[in-house]
Amino acid sequence: MTKIIYLLIIIVSFSSCKKYKFRKQKKKWIKEAFEVLSSNKYPRIKAISWWNENFDGSILRIDGSKKSLKAYRKGVANDIFITSAVFNNQKLVSSNGIYHSAYPDFGGTEDQVSASRILEFEELAEKKITWAYFSNNWYNSIAFPLSSVSIIHNAGKVPFVRMMPRTDFDEGGPDENYTMQKILNGDFDAQLTQWAIDASSLSYPILVEFGTEVNGNWFPWNGEFNGGGEKTNYGDPNLADGPERFRDAYRHIIDICNANGADNITWFFHADAYSSPETEWNKLENYYPGDNYIDWLGVSVYGPQTRDADFQSFSEIMDDVYPSITSLSNKPIAILEFGITE
Repeated sequence: MTKIIYLLIIIVSFSSCKKYKFRKQKKKWIKEAFEVLSSNKYPRIKAISWWNENFDGSILRIDGSKKSLKAYRKGVANDIFITSAVFNNQKLVSSNGIYHSAYPDFGGTEDQVSASRILEFEELAEKKITWAYFSNNWYNSIAFPLSSVSIIHNAGKVPFVRMMPRTDFDEGGPDENYTMQKILNGDFDAQLTQWAIDASSLSYPILVEFGTEVNGNWFPWNGEFNGGGEKTNYGDPNLADGPERFRDAYRHIIDICNANGADNITWFFHADAYSSPETEWNKLENYYPGDNYIDWLGVSVYGPQTRDADFQSFSEIMDDVYPSITSLSNKPIAILEFGITE
């Protein structure tokens, strides 16, 4: 019995040490992230947006621990992180600082928008945010999220809409309804036209992206589920069909919005720091719609999201993706999602 108790003490102690170590890692990760951003190591970064949510066992919220919250507050307090958006002809433009923004935990489906969630995040961070980020899930139909956009605008923030072409919230695998080819075929043109008309009726600018983290196969709009690396079934025979279909589908959506007067939209292209699958055809540059369509480039930068994952610092991840994202264009860059588990 004594041996069993002793063994249990060792196991509990080891578990506690792992938890403490990981909490130190999150604090360290946050501290280093803000230090390198403040140092202008990545001068093209003009906005950041923390993903403040706990999901699938990951504790990404900034208040996962007192140490992490303190690190975030201290880092974002630097005057380089600004909270007031600058627009020119209704397009968001970069400023001398770095916009501070967030996905302020709008629920598991990312679309339960409320002013109280925005205020809660700002009180936690002890810093205002420029925009509030949420998902416009298409599910059974495509509809402009007027209520959510209005809530964010009335809270004094810029609404940032993620157009998510998915029938359900499950990750991985194709979506038989919202394929890139169906978008290109015009199957949803009537709904997209109404979406554009509703967006154009606003008296203020909004930010929009289509196909979040497109180079990741956890989402159905990834090239793997839309033609993959094949080159003979769509478009240019020199280009992989999967990324090319996404590129053209995004262009099609923007063309519809432009044709219906929605010139109050700033368009973002959003890739992940690492492509999955790691193949030549799935590189982020193959998905880019081009400078004539996109106003800002965006990237997700996440540290470990599980305890057994390899630790990578913010700057290690940025050093991997920064050359690729900056080579796309001279457009300003936003870190549209960043975080690490507790």
